[in-house]
Amino acid sequence: MDRGLPLRPPPRPDDAPMVWNGWGEPSRRPGIGRREERVLAELLGGPLPHTPSVSLDEVAVPDVALPGPVLRRLAGIVGERHVRTGHLARVAHATGRSYTDLVRLRRGDGSSAPDAVVVPADHREVQRILEVCAEQDVAVVPFGGGTSVVGGVNPQRGRRPVVSLDVARLDGLWTLDRQSRTATFGAGTRGGDAELTLGAQGLTLGHLPQSVEHATLGGFVASRSVGQASTGYGRIDDLVLALRVATPAGSLRVGHIPASAAGPDLLRALLGSEGTLGVITEVAVAVRRAPDRRAFEAWWLPDVASGQQALRNLAQEGDAPEVARLSDEPETRVALAQQSRSARAYVRTRARRREGCLLILGWDGDRRALAQRRRVARRALRGAGGRSLGSAPGHAWAAHRFDTPYLRDDLLDRGVLVETLETAAPWSALSHVHASLRAALVGALEERGTPPQVLTHVSHLYATGASLYVTFLALAEPGAELDQWAAAKAAATRAILDAGGTITHHHGVGADHRRWLDEEVGPVGVAALRGLKDALDPTGICNPGILLPQR
Repeated sequence: MDRGLPLRPPPRPDDAPMVWNGWGEPSRRPGIGRREERVLAELLGGPLPHTPSVSLDEVAVPDVALPGPVLRRLAGIVGERHVRTGHLARVAHATGRSYTDLVRLRRGDGSSAPDAVVVPADHREVQRILEVCAEQDVAVVPFGGGTSVVGGVNPQRGRRPVVSLDVARLDGLWTLDRQSRTATFGAGTRGGDAELTLGAQGLTLGHLPQSVEHATLGGFVASRSVGQASTGYGRIDDLVLALRVATPAGSLRVGHIPASAAGPDLLRALLGSEGTLGVITEVAVAVRRAPDRRAFEAWWLPDVASGQQALRNLAQEGDAPEVARLSDEPETRVALAQQSRSARAYVRTRARRREGCLLILGWDGDRRALAQRRRVARRALRGAGGRSLGSAPGHAWAAHRFDTPYLRDDLLDRGVLVETLETAAPWSALSHVHASLRAALVGALEERGTPPQVLTHVSHLYATGASLYVTFLALAEPGAELDQWAAAKAAATRAILDAGGTITHHHGVGADHRRWLDEEVGPVGVAALRGLKDALDPTGICNPGILLPQR
């Protein structure tokens, strides 16, 4: 059962996990038509310029700084064909897929390219690579799907040579314990492939972030990711049971199935470590029976406050759906503006009002339980003034939910700054965080003469609070896009922290959030993390400059 997942993309050359200057496969790009361009121009207050990317040959990368003897030693471990120093391999592993990453690549700036890409086949080879690199003072950047949007795989070159350690060959389902409902995968297994493999066995992991087509299970763990159905299935934190990790200090196994009280939980210390403590090579996860049915529906709420109250009640009473996505008024207006006239008329007719907020719900389960849960939710939503829009808008959203990263490439071609950020806050603070964040982004970008559209939705429900996911768009400042982005990012993060939110709910820290980590975990917390890194990575070769603030 494919559960609506995108098919595995066509094989790409080994040197490039996805298109080098964008997301995924070019054949999957939905494209922006003339009508959408007109809508965008109206929303952003000006015509959209044409801003093409340079060609691959025009991307400038540093000379390979890795000494020949070290390259030969690495080739002796993994085989010559799995040590790659070609132009495409280095550019494709130079960055993740954040807005700033793509702006630099599209300009021809490949200065963060690693000196070599090394692709090991098993844990033993990963361990030997780390030993050689620690001995030779070579930085190692673990690379899964390359989908980080916070600078998590961008090599911090400094004076060291850099190796990108691509875990693509550490893939596949290694063991399946049906009685215990646990599965062990190679850490390089892509999320969509894991789900399809489990589906063939009548099972599911249920972890479906928007990056699932390319991101790996090891990457999910390293960044503490959250899937779109996390309200029902849980975060990756809730699903991972055990790990095998190669570190410069030696191999490490953490986690005990089903549970253990043997001291502090080292498994939790590896969650969110972003490659700074070692390389995850093996991931054991809890799986469950695949649902008999999956259903989506849409609702129209009078405003975001009434929608939040209804979702809070559902979450706290244990009646929340697997997927819940409540768009605020601006996001709802923009979503409708891009629909056909007949689709907009359908929504307005069913909603019986022009203004309001769109809510998408998704349900998994057997027929009887699913029907009962939906009845409970309908009573709560009607009590909040909601009106059902039926299943069609919900299934339309589900059919295209993995297309959004491809759409960003089209926006970059048209000179649009488009970025996402996310946070989470207690229910008591959620509205304040929402308002503060929106005001900060509008203020920062209007001050630069580029008024934005700020679009927000509530998702990933907990009994105690929820996540806010923000997309903001503005006309990019030619030649100053990175300064424009930095001003918006700093203002938004300051607003989040001051209002009581977290600096990240599921994107991770990477390089983009690094300077605010000490405000979130405190100086003692940062010192504890440094102590753990010093124990596992004494020479500091693992993903230097990521996660931890600079000394």
